[in-house]
Amino acid sequence: MEVILKDDVKGLGYKNDIVEVRPGYGRNYLIPQGLAVIADKSSKKVVAENIRQAAHKAEKIKNDAQELANSIGDLTVEIPAKVGETGKIFGSVTTLQLSEALKAKGFDVDRKRISFDQDVKSAGEYTATLSLHKEVKHQVKFNVVAE
Repeated sequence: MEVILKDDVKGLGYKNDIVEVRPGYGRNYLIPQGLAVIADKSSKKVVAENIRQAAHKAEKIKNDAQELANSIGDLTVEIPAKVGETGKIFGSVTTLQLSEALKAKGFDVDRKRISFDQDVKSAGEYTATLSLHKEVKHQVKFNVVAE
C-alpha cells in the first residue's frame, strides 16, 4: 500500500515522501493518527505541487539547520545525574535531559530529533545524534557527571 506522509515518521520517511507500507500499518496506525494519506493519483499531484512551491522554503530550512549544526560545533554538554558507588546512574539519561541541557546553552533542539548511539546508564562520555533536517545530521558529545 502506498501512502504519502503528512509528517516525519521515524524509521519510515519524511514529510511528503511516498512510501510503501503494509496495509494494516497504513490503515490502522498511520492514517488514523493523521501521519499519512493514501497515495492516489490526485493526492500525488497535490503533493507534487506543494513540493514545487515549497522548494525555496525547504532550502532556507536546510540552511537554518546547517547553521544550527555549525553553531553547536564540537560542544560538550554536561548532564548531572545521581550516581551510585559503582558509577552506575539511577535510571538513565533521556533525550529530554539532553534537550534541556542544550536549551540551557542556547540551542533549541526538540527531544524527538535526538537519538543516542547507546544506552546511557553510567557516568562517562557519550555521543548523541541530532537529526536537524533530513540531510543535516550532527554528532554532539555529552558527559554524564555525578550530582
